[in-house]
Amino acid sequence: MTDGTPSRRRDSARSRELLLQAAGELFSERGFDRTTIRDIGERAGVDPALIARYFGNKSALYIAVVRAEMGDTPPPDLLGADRLRSLFERRNRRSAGPVFWSAVQAHDDPAVQEAAHAQLYLRLVDPLRERFAGKGLDRPQLRAEVATAAFLGVLLARGAGTLDELAAVDLEELLPLVQETLRTLDS
Repeated sequence: MTDGTPSRRRDSARSRELLLQAAGELFSERGFDRTTIRDIGERAGVDPALIARYFGNKSALYIAVVRAEMGDTPPPDLLGADRLRSLFERRNRRSAGPVFWSAVQAHDDPAVQEAAHAQLYLRLVDPLRERFAGKGLDRPQLRAEVATAAFLGVLLARGAGTLDELAAVDLEELLPLVQETLRTLDS
């Protein structure tokens, strides 16, 4: 006779994964403040009380989503044509994720803001700073932050439709303009 422990572990891992996935979707769709623990549990199909068990609270779950969103993939090279294209295509396929939103608007919870900020720097700013510093360019940190802000700004304005032509232009026409803009910081 078995004690059921392996099954329980499998169910725990599955429930945790379902909560992460549901939270990521809802945070992207609604933002942190408009997403409730109950909504996350319902979307995941599990008891919302499991959020407290596996993550502690909604803020800690958000931080886990931020970290999971970035995964173990290498940081994107914003100056590489293929990687830039894939980032735009990814944004076109789904809503902006937690790191993006934390980059463009401050968060009330300092732990959430700090986690998203750290991921933004780890994944975008720091690799660019290292690239610029390695080339001996002046003000590599500032250059990296300007490049990141330009990229995020184009994503934000395009996604929100606030700038009509930018929102409507085909990606094939937009990419060379964004690449040219970013390349000026690389020389």
